[in-house]
Amino acid sequence: MAVREKLLAVQAELKAPKGQTNSFGKYKYRSCEDILESVKPLLKKYNATLVISDSLELIGERYYIKATATFQDVETDGIIENTAYARESAEKKGMDDSQVTGATSSYARKYALNGLFLIDDTKDADTDEFRNQQKSKEERDFDKKVEKDKKSTISAKDQETLKNVCERKGYKVDEIFNKPLAQLTGEEYVTALQKLNTLGNKNG
Repeated sequence: MAVREKLLAVQAELKAPKGQTNSFGKYKYRSCEDILESVKPLLKKYNATLVISDSLELIGERYYIKATATFQDVETDGIIENTAYARESAEKKGMDDSQVTGATSSYARKYALNGLFLIDDTKDADTDEFRNQQKSKEERDFDKKVEKDKKSTISAKDQETLKNVCERKGYKVDEIFNKPLAQLTGEEYVTALQKLNTLGNKNG
């Protein structure tokens, strides 16, 4: 078997249960260790090895842990790799620097393994999809209302607010806006207020 065929076989047979429980959030999740324990028998079965390595990379002004999971065929030395990144938190309560780095490394390694072995964790508790599913009906309805308000045109009261701010700063409305105030959406209204707040008074 070629290395890709071996990896395909491992992907098809691997079952990595969610062996961890978060007692506070009352949910189960899959850790890096769960995946490793599940894949070890398959590595032996197909005469392959798995190596995971980390490196620290500075991207912009923040440090990221880059984890690389390497699947290697012992017989042919053929390899297939997958990488994943995780950003170190600026701070995390109850953790020193080494613990923050260790937790970030585990997170990156888990997702490098997920990509390599086609494990879907989109419904795990550290994803946006999971958090959205756990929202109450009231929270989801509120989110929908916020999105709707962003796209709806603003009220007469909001239009008056913008006019007053423009006048106070010494500007005419058409100097600031390229369309009638009645056509502004809620999202544009927020942006307009932010813009006006950054402008100095026109007349000094």
